[in-house]
This record gives sequence, C-alpha cells and structure tokens, in this order.
Amino acid sequence: MNDPIEPLITTLLQEIGEDPGREGLERTPTRVAAAMRRFTEGYDKNPVEILNDALFKVDYDEMVLVRDIDFFSLCEHHMVPFFGRVHVGYIPNGKVVGLSKIPRLVEMFSRRLQVQERLTTQIAETIEKVLNPRGVGVVIESKHLCMMMRGVEKQNSYAITSSLRGEFEKDSKTRQEFMGFLRQSRESFV
Repeated sequence: MNDPIEPLITTLLQEIGEDPGREGLERTPTRVAAAMRRFTEGYDKNPVEILNDALFKVDYDEMVLVRDIDFFSLCEHHMVPFFGRVHVGYIPNGKVVGLSKIPRLVEMFSRRLQVQERLTTQIAETIEKVLNPRGVGVVIESKHLCMMMRGVEKQNSYAITSSLRGEFEKDSKTRQEFMGFLRQSRESFV
C-alpha cells in the first residue's frame, strides 16, 4: 500500500463486514485510492491560470454560450456522485476566452467535493473575475445519487441552479435570450 487512502479503504471494508483479502476485493483499496485522487484532482489546479493563458482581445459584444458541458462531481455531504450538464454564457467586454477553457474550468471545480450551488457560483465568479464581462450566466442541471440511492430515494428528481450576474441579472431581455438558448433542442445545432 503506497497511497495513504488505501489503509483507510481496507478499514472501511472491514467495518462494513467485508473481507478485504477475498479475491474480488484484494486490489480494491488501491483502485479506490486512485479513483479518489482522480475525482478530486481539481484541488491541485488554479482556475485563474486555466483561463488566463487563453484570453484574446476581440471586438465582439454579443452573447457567447457554451452549453451541455457534461460533468460529474462528488457530493461533499455523502461523497457519492452527482452529474449532469453545465451551461455557461457571457457577454464580452473587450476580450474573450478560448472556448475549450470553459469546459476545463467546469471540470476543475467539479473535481472537488462540492455542492451544486457552490459549483454554480464558483464558475460564474471566476469568469467574472478573469474576463470582466458585461454579464455572465451559469445554469447547472444535475441528478444526485444521494437523493436517488438514500434519503428520499427519488430516481427521477433533478436539481437546477443558476448564477446570473451583470446584464444577465439586470436586463430581462438578456436573461430571456440566455434561457431561450437553453430551451432549444440540441438537435437544432447539429
């Protein structure tokens, strides 16, 4: 056992009544440790650095939207997954960010122990801080295994959170345009 997480998993297996030495579980502590390191690798990354190396001055003042960004995260309350889609829009104020950096930002924040509400605001705050756009909007739709497997055990429930700033918050037309884009079928863009 090399990773400090491994003996913790061995103890956990014993505590739930399993035999960590049985054939199917022999390498489980190693696999779980590697998985947990991957699931939480967002702690080792700097969100500002992710965006700063791809900022471009552009004379463009209409909405930029990256939608349907798949993500998964671990609920900080039960350490079970929640997953879904993130939609990010912003109105530039003299500069834009490379489009691939937005999903990278989502991934970085989602690879931490999270609650959906914080994940939503962290994405919006970072874009606001780095780009200083005229407005930013983030909407997350997700399913939570903590609601599906335990507690209320409702398999068809999902949660929607939003963080609207600047023109997305103050201007109803901008907000309606953003939400309208999110209602459109993905097939209409293909």
